[in-house]
Amino acid sequence: LPILWLAGGGVPAGITIGETDEFGYHTTDNTVHVRDLHATILRLMGIDHERFKYHLKGLDLGLTGVEPARILPEIVS
Repeated sequence: LPILWLAGGGVPAGITIGETDEFGYHTTDNTVHVRDLHATILRLMGIDHERFKYHLKGLDLGLTGVEPARILPEIVS
């Protein structure tokens, strides 16, 4: 699995979120979904991910998808 680095923009230095197995293939602790990471990055850019929604074929689509996304408080300082 890819490792993601964030720098600047209000991200605190030296934190690690989540843990993988010895092969780096499966998460073992504090799994973060992509929609949560996207919501957090959008928050750091000053964009409210819940505000931008549009109706298409019966779904209210947004920047992070149709399922609820959460902001990761560990990243937002």
